[in-house]
Amino acid sequence: SNSLRSKVESFKDLFLSQSSMPNEYAMLRKFFLTFSALFLVPFAVHAQEAEEKAPAPSSVPADENILHLDLSTGGRVTIQLFSALAPNHVERIKTLTRQGFYDGIIFHRVIDGFMAQTGDPTGTGTGGSDLPDLKAEFGKFPHVRGVVSMARSASEDSANSQFFIVFYPRFSLDGKYTSFGRVTAGMEYVDAIQRGEPPLNPSRILQASIAADHKPPVLPGASANVSEAPISVDD
Repeated sequence: SNSLRSKVESFKDLFLSQSSMPNEYAMLRKFFLTFSALFLVPFAVHAQEAEEKAPAPSSVPADENILHLDLSTGGRVTIQLFSALAPNHVERIKTLTRQGFYDGIIFHRVIDGFMAQTGDPTGTGTGGSDLPDLKAEFGKFPHVRGVVSMARSASEDSANSQFFIVFYPRFSLDGKYTSFGRVTAGMEYVDAIQRGEPPLNPSRILQASIAADHKPPVLPGASANVSEAPISVDD
């Protein structure tokens, strides 16, 4: 379309530059002027409409889709959330995280070589939040090491608050469970989670937070909301 437009412009300039011309050329000139008006104006309008319809760049900051889990196993786990693949599940995780729902919850079902499951406030595997269950968002991202996926019951649309982190690839879960993120840092703290169904001494989430909220890490043994007394020269 650009080359055709260029040729039309060239012919138009040629005929407009003639100071005197026979009637045949005058008629041809009139034709090209008419053709230019019919062709170039709609072309410009179409280009402008295409610009107006182009989606605006996303204004969501990158750290809005990063989940931190401070674990009792010794450190912070960073998870990249897949907001484009599972938007409703990501929004649920972010909502519950900001409510403090996950703080203190144990990993109640941990199978060596498979996964570590958490997100049940009762610690039994049968509990969840007060929010309604979610419709499945089965995507194409495979269940490889470090993937975080929603747990559910027999119904595909029963995910609520529980999720699990995969220790090793388990492709048989693909298309059956909604993967909504993947560990990008701190996988060693996931590997250190106590095994068992339930574990004898379960590991737990000390604090869950969204990176955009800039919450400092909570380490094992740290006392939240307790200020230390200043050290004096007599101590």
